[in-house]
Amino acid sequence: MTDKEFEKKCVNTIRVLSADQPSAAKSGHPGAPMGLAPVAYLLWTKFMKYSPANPQWLNRDRFVLSNGHGCALQYSMLHLTGYNLPLKELKNFRQVHSKTPGHPEVHVTDGIEVTTGPLGQGIANGVGLAIAAKHLAATFNKPNYEIINPTIWVVCGDGCLQEGVASEAASLAGHLRLGNLKLIYDDNKIQIDGDTELAFTEDVNKRHEAYGWHVITVEKGGDEDISAVSKALQQAAEIYDKPVLVKIRTTIGFGSQNQGTEKVHGAALQAADLEQLKSKFGFDPKKSFEIPEDVAKHFLNQKTIGSDLESKWNKLFEQYAGAFPDLHSQLLRRLSKTLPADVFNHIPKFPSDKPMATRQHSGQILNALAVHLPELIGGSADLNPSTLTYLSCSKDFQGASFEGRNIRYGVREHAMAGISNGIFAFGALIPFNSTFLNFIGYAWGSVILSSLSHFQVLYIMTHDSIGLGEDGPTHQPVEKLMMCRMMPNLHLFRPADGQETAAAYICALKRKTGPSVLALSRASVKYLNNSSVEKASKGAYVVHSTDANKEKKKVDLIIIATGTEVGIAIDAADKLAKEDGKTVEVVSMPCWELFEEQSEEYRREVLRQGQGVPVLSVEAGVKNGWEKYAHGSVGLDRFGMSGPADKVYKELGLDADGVASRGKRMVSFYEKNGPVPDLSKRPFGSADTSGVAGGSSGK
Repeated sequence: MTDKEFEKKCVNTIRVLSADQPSAAKSGHPGAPMGLAPVAYLLWTKFMKYSPANPQWLNRDRFVLSNGHGCALQYSMLHLTGYNLPLKELKNFRQVHSKTPGHPEVHVTDGIEVTTGPLGQGIANGVGLAIAAKHLAATFNKPNYEIINPTIWVVCGDGCLQEGVASEAASLAGHLRLGNLKLIYDDNKIQIDGDTELAFTEDVNKRHEAYGWHVITVEKGGDEDISAVSKALQQAAEIYDKPVLVKIRTTIGFGSQNQGTEKVHGAALQAADLEQLKSKFGFDPKKSFEIPEDVAKHFLNQKTIGSDLESKWNKLFEQYAGAFPDLHSQLLRRLSKTLPADVFNHIPKFPSDKPMATRQHSGQILNALAVHLPELIGGSADLNPSTLTYLSCSKDFQGASFEGRNIRYGVREHAMAGISNGIFAFGALIPFNSTFLNFIGYAWGSVILSSLSHFQVLYIMTHDSIGLGEDGPTHQPVEKLMMCRMMPNLHLFRPADGQETAAAYICALKRKTGPSVLALSRASVKYLNNSSVEKASKGAYVVHSTDANKEKKKVDLIIIATGTEVGIAIDAADKLAKEDGKTVEVVSMPCWELFEEQSEEYRREVLRQGQGVPVLSVEAGVKNGWEKYAHGSVGLDRFGMSGPADKVYKELGLDADGVASRGKRMVSFYEKNGPVPDLSKRPFGSADTSGVAGGSSGK
């Protein structure tokens, strides 16, 4: 057998193995893997450096499958090259608790760098990985010690390039001249509805050339011409000054009776089709998951090659430790996700006599921490003067100065979030990004993946409510706070003063298992006498009581509030005490998720559950969800309005007078109508709000 014949045998093994997986599951996408088999063969045997024995080796090349539905291809390669993915897992494709889920998941399968699913995300992740690699190389590499130099290989399909997030990310990558980024476009001309001519006729090459990319094209033969594909990949590997797009014409489902059609895109091959495919490529049609012995040996040799590469790198890294001990120590600390012991001692103290917006508190805290936390890197979507997220201790990350930690994302919210996921996935960095809270909706697809992937991304979202004022309802996020609270594994912080903002940063930076959203105000807030980092870190606490003399009077009402509404709640409580003689406690609840982590005893005490005390929530957002803690809510069931913030609050019933009025009605209702329900004891999780006035919907 000639070398070319053996290569073809290896490629066809990948094809058949990738077709077997969806057939076993009776579910999946065999088409793209079958067409991409030559690309996969070449990447894993000729171009990528990696170590299957240690999938976390720092200097490995990163592979991202943006069209994640084609994951059977990636699972085939991980198994063949010796990763911890036994054949039984390929046979268990798309089954419960398998290591081969329907789209790649980073914490499920060794060798998966990022969780891709929604199309285009992997392209943004790849840009983030490339940014991280460039920045860390500029920070740690020294002459004769190039310890960080990976290439980022991303594979995508037509659908990925139709998604807006991919365009945003590719535009920024071209501007930044990320020469370590190689995007392989599987140009098979098919999507679910049929031929791409139905909806996608643009010149992809010209688009990327306009972005500043280098473009290489394999016009035909991507299915079988291994030499042509190899030549294109070699050209891509030798481009260092700009990102590269390699457009390879393939045939979806190559070898199937339905090749080149949408029928092979998202459905397993029929039994007869799979049998003829195997016969055509020299396999036993009656066998499944067949891997010829010589092919298995050839692929498994990559494990030895990878271990040798890693061993040589380890020796270089040991020498680096002797030459640059401080940098070596810092890199190890950052890779272990350990924070400097005294980093939070540098958080500034805020004067009690100077009202400030929490975005201003945030800006000062972020800048103070960044001096002592070099792994912090990020930027805003063209809003640094508003979100106050520019790091004054560093400079811009640009094509000529990759050591900078300020990333100019431009108005690209979705890519900004997807890129942040890629930055974190690389390791040794904590990414942050920022825009107005209302525009987190533009980034939501990537926020979901931050949460699903357990990635520590800091979303610093300012202008968090109707307090935005004059810009009006298009910019006022009435539902976004509750959206964030509904997301699994996402912590939302809405601080009410500088102490609570400090607590938000401390908790977000200590939290290694998921992202955090910091919702920050445009409007100034007063210093809260009873706030503290320790109290705020519990998620909720009593911040004010009208029982000033500590006479232990019966509490008539609890008002829960967040952010800027805490000050309003305190004013309302004092008003009820002065005018009606009521004893009112105000609970500040900067983070629901942290509060839920506290003991049942603590939670019941803060909200006086079971003590017959009605609870009223106050927040400049939708009321839905507050029934978990409150018997009634002052909030919104409409969008905001344009006008000065104080007048908008008053018009929508969210000023001290409006809150006091509703509090008074609530106390009166329960005095007349019997016991206050203990919400912690409700059988099915729904609060009893019968007869209680709800929130405002405007006048």
